[in-house]
Amino acid sequence: MIEWRDEGALLRVRRHGESAAIIEVFTAGHGRHAGVVRGGASRRIAPILQPGSQLDVTWKARLDTHLGHFVVEPIRSRAAVAMGGRLSLAGLNAITALLCFCLPEREAHPALYARSITMLDLLGHADAWPLAYLRWELALLEEMGFGLDLTCCAVTGSRDDLAYVSPRTGRAVSVAGAGAWADRLLPLPQCLLGQGPVAGPEIGEGLRMTGHFLRTRLAPALGERPLPPARQRLVELLSREG
Repeated sequence: MIEWRDEGALLRVRRHGESAAIIEVFTAGHGRHAGVVRGGASRRIAPILQPGSQLDVTWKARLDTHLGHFVVEPIRSRAAVAMGGRLSLAGLNAITALLCFCLPEREAHPALYARSITMLDLLGHADAWPLAYLRWELALLEEMGFGLDLTCCAVTGSRDDLAYVSPRTGRAVSVAGAGAWADRLLPLPQCLLGQGPVAGPEIGEGLRMTGHFLRTRLAPALGERPLPPARQRLVELLSREG
């Protein structure tokens, strides 16, 4: 019998048979991991199994290749915070959906785990989490091997007046370096450089930029699957809120 214990955020739940549920949890030590929760559809356990909830989980299986079973204990729920507004709920759904979309099963990503937990805990702070979410998507691209370089201009090497990102290389480009090619480049939100206002249009612009690389770099590496609809719903809501 194989057994381990860890802590993690619940990403997804689906019913299994009459009374059980299959859950996917993102943990620091075991990555995205699935397992069956006996009685997971019952009145006692189902309220615990809400996406975003922080759980203490013990996983057991006869063989490492088996789906296995989880025994879960609640640590804290994030449902009340997420349900506080449609924007925060959309943020929670986008985070959990993208993690399910991107992460290979049973592969640890401790740095991304820590950042994701911080991101989930920020959802109750309406003034802070949209920018944090944009930075989280950048961190997700970095963790998956498709990080952007926003430190200096790809053409001139300057760190000043960075205003664009190359859709091909993912490197920043300055106003001077862009020249006549500016209309072919992606706008670089100044809030990512610690400059300018953190407003809805800036966040929307940033998500269009990260969305480009999620679609053209990450998705092809994962078999050309479309990005989760939950992300698009969040982008649309943030655009309207802005």
